[in-house]
Order: sequence, then C-alpha cells, then structure tokens
Amino acid sequence: MEYALLGWPPDGPTVRLDYRRFSYAGKFVMSATGKAVARVDDAIVAAVAFNEDRTDGDTLRLRYVTVRQDNRGEGIGPHLCRFAADRARERGYDRVKIAVNNPFAFEALSKAGFAATGEETGVAELVMIWPGERTRESYQAGLDVYRERALSPEEETFLREREGSGPPPIITPVETDRG
Repeated sequence: MEYALLGWPPDGPTVRLDYRRFSYAGKFVMSATGKAVARVDDAIVAAVAFNEDRTDGDTLRLRYVTVRQDNRGEGIGPHLCRFAADRARERGYDRVKIAVNNPFAFEALSKAGFAATGEETGVAELVMIWPGERTRESYQAGLDVYRERALSPEEETFLREREGSGPPPIITPVETDRG
C-alpha cells in the first residue's frame, strides 16, 4: 500500500473515481480541495479531500473520505486520514477536523486518533478532531449520538458491541509519500 499527497487546495489536484465503486466519487473531480490517496499497484483504493477551515486558519478540514467498495473494512480509511493529518501537521496546521455521519466512520476515525468534540453539524454529522482527548466518556458520548437515531441492524449490533468500552487503539501512522 502506498499513501501519497497529490496536492493542497491551491494546487487544484483532481482524481477521477468510478462512481460504481466509490462513494462521493464526484467530489474528487473538483479542484477546490487538496487530495491524498492510497494506492495498490498504481490503482487508487481510497481518497480523501481536504481544505483549510474557513473560520480558523490553524485547522484543516477533511471533507470527503472514500474507500473502494471491495477494500472497505481493511483499515485503509483510518490510515489514509491519519496520513493526511500528519501531512497537515507538517504543513503547520494545529488540528484537523472531520464530520462523520455514521458509527462505522466514527470508529474508523477514532482508530486514526480523532476524538469526538461534542459538536454536531446542521446535517446531523458528529464533528471529530485530531489530535483530541480520547477518553471512554467522549468515545461513548459520540456513540450515544448514533444510538439516538434510526439505525440499520448492522449499526445496532455494532453499537451494542461497544457499550461501555473505551476508544479503540490508535493505528500506527504510515510514512509513504511518493505522489
């Protein structure tokens, strides 16, 4: 697996993804955001788009994260988000935020070292921050947001299995960057 930064928002990098295999595929052809990708043998298996927060120049916002359908559940998304967060820190950003809309994304970002902030967006997304204070209480409070919603059977099982637990261990950062 190779992780690469394609460019920052002023560079205007674009990525064409197959809409049948990637969620949010259309968001990656826009040039207003920076992009980072995960590749296997030059084939993109995941992508993240990001830009500077409009209200806080010290914060980078991850906007869209997508993993190819046949690679979901392999931990690529958390590694890619952590890779992007590490590159943001190198570029001088103090923190990275992302808004997530389901418990699976919440768990994945928790593995990347993000923590729940207690904030929600106007479209029912939970805001997470890196680095953040990852405690059992903040983790459970984040999961509780989803417990209040109409859920799929898979989401209900997922949340039940995590009742009372602390956040998952943080993954090891990846260092590759051969854009």
